[in-house]
Amino acid sequence: MILDAQPDIEVVAEARDGVEAVSAARRLRPDVCLLDVRMPGLDGIEATRALAGPGVEDPLPVVVITTFDLDEYVHDALRGGARGFLLKDAGPDLLVQAVHAAARGDALIAPSVTARLLSTFAGRTPSRPAEPQVPLSEREEEVLLAVARGRTNAEIATDLFVSLSTVKAHVTSLMTKLGARNRVEMAMWAYETGRVADG
Repeated sequence: MILDAQPDIEVVAEARDGVEAVSAARRLRPDVCLLDVRMPGLDGIEATRALAGPGVEDPLPVVVITTFDLDEYVHDALRGGARGFLLKDAGPDLLVQAVHAAARGDALIAPSVTARLLSTFAGRTPSRPAEPQVPLSEREEEVLLAVARGRTNAEIATDLFVSLSTVKAHVTSLMTKLGARNRVEMAMWAYETGRVADG
């Protein structure tokens, strides 16, 4: 109902379980898939991997919804290719923002929730990821930290006094250097390498 009420969003399908969701998503190729972590048949993690995971030739943007802000399933879903996640009590505005962000190729990373989740799980990572072969420039480090803190491209441009196209170029370069497929993976790399402190 919330999404259907938006003038620029059309809900093209609803599914009763994960298997049905994956099937409908593959058939209809929506701009964004909104998946619950806990779904019957096929949970949100497996559904995310099937639609956006490593090895998926033409991944779909996935936003995961969960009840808990420190839920191991969410971390696994992000690892599996999700562009972001929301809490079920996030409210209609955040839901709409998350869908728009995913459709644009961004991820809605709410600093208050995602930063805590990513930093918590980063501490459990058995081995820190390697530094990229081509070192990050000082500006790329700044952009990476901003992305990890949930800033949008427009906000980063304002913060760093650069153009939007410059920020996009840095984000593209970072994804290439880090081997990241999206902003969430960039943020996770920043936490796992200790670039972003807890809190």
